[in-house]
Amino acid sequence: MFEFFEHTADLGLRIQAGSFPRLMEEAGQGLTAMIVQNPDAIRPLEQRCLTVSSDSSEYLLFDWLSELLYLFESSHWLTSRFQVQLQNGQLSAELFGETFDPDRHHPAHEVKAITYHELSVEQQDDGWLATVIVDI
Repeated sequence: MFEFFEHTADLGLRIQAGSFPRLMEEAGQGLTAMIVQNPDAIRPLEQRCLTVSSDSSEYLLFDWLSELLYLFESSHWLTSRFQVQLQNGQLSAELFGETFDPDRHHPAHEVKAITYHELSVEQQDDGWLATVIVDI
């Protein structure tokens, strides 16, 4: 589950999930929903792989979302589905999606950057909770 919250001139994303890999999948879905109004219109036509590493869960989240944002900015590629695995501080993901189509995908926000401001990831009794602020 993810939800947005307003933050000054930025936009916040709060993510909750039962496992850390699922938290990253939800974060990716949240970022996609920030970029386009209708993420359900993204078809899983292509597959790509992405790997990021960090010793910190916060930096892993930051790097993960930054790479997804870079993928959109550099090749206009949107992800509809994520399959994330985590092993020894390395996140490996299979991404399924397609290139942005202005006739079918409706822009939501121009996400400029993922920020470190209020970045947090914490394990709780019932799973994981994360917060990230993006610059729009």
